[in-house]
Amino acid sequence: MFIICQLTIAILVLDTMDKHSGSRLSELFGSLGSFFRKCMFCILSMGPIPNHFAFIMDGNRRYAKKEKLEEGAGHRAGFSVLMSMLKYCYELGVTYVTIYAFSIENFKRKPDEVQNLMDLILEKIEGLLEEESLVNKYGIRVYFIGNLKLLSKPVRVAAEKVMKATANNTKCVLLICIAYTSCDEIVQAVHESCKNKLEEIQPCNSHRSFSGRVEEVDGKSIDDDNGQSVQELFGVQTNELRATRASTFCNDVAEGVERTDKKSGVVRHAVHGSCDKWGEVQSLEASRTGDGVIPNVKSEKLLVDLSILKVVDIESHMYMAVAPNPDIVIRSSGETRLSNFLLWQTSNCLLYSPNALWPDMRLWHLVWAVLDFQRNHSYFEKKKKQF
Repeated sequence: MFIICQLTIAILVLDTMDKHSGSRLSELFGSLGSFFRKCMFCILSMGPIPNHFAFIMDGNRRYAKKEKLEEGAGHRAGFSVLMSMLKYCYELGVTYVTIYAFSIENFKRKPDEVQNLMDLILEKIEGLLEEESLVNKYGIRVYFIGNLKLLSKPVRVAAEKVMKATANNTKCVLLICIAYTSCDEIVQAVHESCKNKLEEIQPCNSHRSFSGRVEEVDGKSIDDDNGQSVQELFGVQTNELRATRASTFCNDVAEGVERTDKKSGVVRHAVHGSCDKWGEVQSLEASRTGDGVIPNVKSEKLLVDLSILKVVDIESHMYMAVAPNPDIVIRSSGETRLSNFLLWQTSNCLLYSPNALWPDMRLWHLVWAVLDFQRNHSYFEKKKKQF
């Protein structure tokens, strides 16, 4: 810890001297600063290093007001800090970095401010493809995460161009959340998951027939409308079970509908998991033909399984499905809110909130975040294993 503090102070001094010196001295101080930084990162690497950093870049407008700068200057200063933070992260060995660039809620700001931000974003996106850019230097693959349909056409086209141009980069990943909120992400993931489930179930439904055909079980002619209750269907008299009733009931289970017992007038709910005696149902040897013969009940069990929406189904349709969950979220300006950012992905994640506004963020803030992560690493690993 003492060595890291000394190295941090040395880097701070060199950075200060670099800004107030000539070109040759600037190169010298820059080289020394880079050397000390690499030494410090080697020491930090003795412990666990976060695989995924997430940044909430808060305080750009407040910084501009504090420094009496024109509107938009705070965001430009913040972008310069972002480039430095990305460089530090990738030098440290971090694979994934996610930044909260623009929330859907930000569209509610003044039109002039939104337009200025969009112009700045477009300018910086186009700059990512320059030969000397950080993306090319570190082999970074870029993803733009969010509801990109909400963006203006020039910004959307530029984002798609960058994603396509960096698709073959494999060393590091940068995820830029733009036109994003976590609520929007979850809603669209559930919507897509349900749509996929429906597509999986429809082929099964297409093989069904609801002709009410009379079948024989154990030599007895039984009609589907004879009024047997659900309890009779799954009772002890399994030899009297009719495949037609089993099929119809399981259809209702898959569809989550209500059935009414004709004898008692009691409404019975058919919901997922209500077939407690699937073993008895599966013992039926009925099979369906194309003209309405009852299907094998095993296919009904498969249909029920297909119709259940699982967590993995939702997560696979998240915008953030391309990356693992963050290990640490850094929010500048001392705020401890997530502000609708990665709510699903940060249930077991460290939140580090330095008081500095985003344009005031420096290397030592990142170093302290890593040290905080290392101190709490064993606790979070235990929490993850509980899930």
